[in-house]
Amino acid sequence: MHRDDRAARRAKWSLAGAAVLTLTLAACGGTVGGSENPASPPVETLNPTADLSSQSLVVSNWADYMPEDLPAKFQKAAGPKVTVTHHATNEEIVAKLTASGNSGIDVAFVSGQFAQALAEQGLLEPIHHDLIPNLANLYPEATELSYDKGNRISVPYTWGTTGLCYRSDLLDFTPSSWKDLIEPRASVKGKTTMLATERWLMLPAQKALGFSANSTDPAQLDQVKEKLVAAKKTLLAFDDTTFYERLVSGEAVLVEAWDGWCNYGIAKNKNIKFVVPKEGSDLWADTMVILKSSKNKEAAHAFINYILDADVHSWAVENILYKVPNKAAMDKVAPELAKEYPNMGMTSAELLKQESLVDLGEAAPTYTKIATEITSS
Repeated sequence: MHRDDRAARRAKWSLAGAAVLTLTLAACGGTVGGSENPASPPVETLNPTADLSSQSLVVSNWADYMPEDLPAKFQKAAGPKVTVTHHATNEEIVAKLTASGNSGIDVAFVSGQFAQALAEQGLLEPIHHDLIPNLANLYPEATELSYDKGNRISVPYTWGTTGLCYRSDLLDFTPSSWKDLIEPRASVKGKTTMLATERWLMLPAQKALGFSANSTDPAQLDQVKEKLVAAKKTLLAFDDTTFYERLVSGEAVLVEAWDGWCNYGIAKNKNIKFVVPKEGSDLWADTMVILKSSKNKEAAHAFINYILDADVHSWAVENILYKVPNKAAMDKVAPELAKEYPNMGMTSAELLKQESLVDLGEAAPTYTKIATEITSS
């Protein structure tokens, strides 16, 4: 398996994504936005002693985001047969889940703000905590994420933050602020990249200006746009997929990067470093959700419980170099990995200091419009 193959997966929030999400869900007759779930029918009673071997699962995930042999091992351990399908983006799976009353999917991997929006449409089964005893492996902080406090409708799979990834041997200073990227000194102009995906395109300017990463204030968004228009003139490129390769080659010396992807660069050149700017950053999370339309809800809960086993969940840490919100899994492998990839040693409390991304609601098209205007101009 090649880490580079995950390029499309991590760039899963397309520039049109927020608008697609808003329009798709609105077409289902619901509202989008906010962190509270709307009133819903009584929760279905599930059978904790159900015969799981009589159930089967269809799981939709990004390619290479869990072990290839996991379905077979789960079937051997618990009974249900698992069929895995892949989606390239959050928008793709959301469109599929909202297109009809029953997509045929039992468990889907989606990012936190998308899980929030799906729940607000009544499309997700509440998480039955009694059927997932391995929830005890999660850090307490993993129950405090803004898009789903208490893990009511989702279970986090991976989480992380965004910061500055840089060549320490090619810079004459140590970057510490988002301004080092969007208001660069002369020595790095033309040697920097920023992420093009809208939430992260906006992030450096939002934080540099002291705004929320979830801001919906029109005046603030105008200031963000002005800052980004100016920053574009100094960039080598907008790059969501090859920025760490540009660092390795020396074509770039300072880039905006997701923490796990900076690790891919560090694996190839130990002069590459990662830092969360002093103004703060985001806290992103990818989650597992169960569809209300599923006829195999007991097996779906058992599947999530299996993934939360420390021996299973630690695969994500070792193979895709992402942090997971599972203390037992991180304790198993992270101490050794942190020697090579320091950001793997970031604690859950440090992560929670960053701002959890939530669904933008009616402001989503504004983000899309700004990002499109900046990147395509």
